Amino acid sequence: MKYALIVFLSLCITSVFGQKKADKQEWQQLFNGKNLDGWDIKIRGNDLNDNFGQTFRVEDGKMVVRYDQYDDFKRKYGHIFYKGDFSYYRIAVEYRFVGEQAPKGEGWAWRNSGIMVHGQTAASMGKDQDFPASIEVQLLGGDGKKRTTCNLCTPGTNVVMDGKLITQHCINSTSQTYNGDQWVRAEVLVLGDSLIQHFANGEKVLEYNKPQWGGGNVSGHDPNLFVNGKLLDHGSISLQSESHPVEFRKVELLNLKGCMDPKALNFKSYYVKEDNSTCQYGKKKK
Repeated sequence: MKYALIVFLSLCITSVFGQKKADKQEWQQLFNGKNLDGWDIKIRGNDLNDNFGQTFRVEDGKMVVRYDQYDDFKRKYGHIFYKGDFSYYRIAVEYRFVGEQAPKGEGWAWRNSGIMVHGQTAASMGKDQDFPASIEVQLLGGDGKKRTTCNLCTPGTNVVMDGKLITQHCINSTSQTYNGDQWVRAEVLVLGDSLIQHFANGEKVLEYNKPQWGGGNVSGHDPNLFVNGKLLDHGSISLQSESHPVEFRKVELLNLKGCMDPKALNFKSYYVKEDNSTCQYGKKKK
């Protein structure tokens, strides 16, 4: 049964990313290049949508994370959440690290950010909570040595790799090291609780399955919200503020769940999860 599932998922992925006559992929732009409409902000020690120090802002058509109003970072970890709940999709960001780290930012947070998937909601976070319980696709900038990006970290979660439960907090990917202020495209394929893959500049660099609640590395949260071992097949998407300035010039999502009836107007050949309740029928326009 396990091998049949793997084969099925492989065929699904091939159909999404390798077919010759696929429908045009309809990527949704989560960041409109103008403002932060559609996003919620949660910074440790502050209430929901209290954007302390204008940490998250828009500059020159980019979503940026800045610390020019900080005298001391004081572990004010922040996250900006796109409003909504997501289960089967591909999320992509184009990011780069710039400038100097915020005063008294921790050493491990130098040129460090992340994409959080299958996370809790912004509203469910405690006021003093540091990270949302989620799966983190860790984004790292190079330091002149080998330092991979699109790694895996697991605040409040665990995953399975090669049939084994992984409780280690962070696992490096096989990506290249990206030094300097160069732009990098990070993508994540998320298929419910069955498969998650990380890509750096189009190269697959990490893969695992069965994301689930469990583990530590989160503080200030309400433990009653989580059941250890419960599989995660949906959740929030957010981007991090961890003390180093970072810029995002693109944040986009390809939905992979929807109408899979070829007779429907909104059928998409690249969908991998059926939700035929969304199907629309009628005469096609000539």
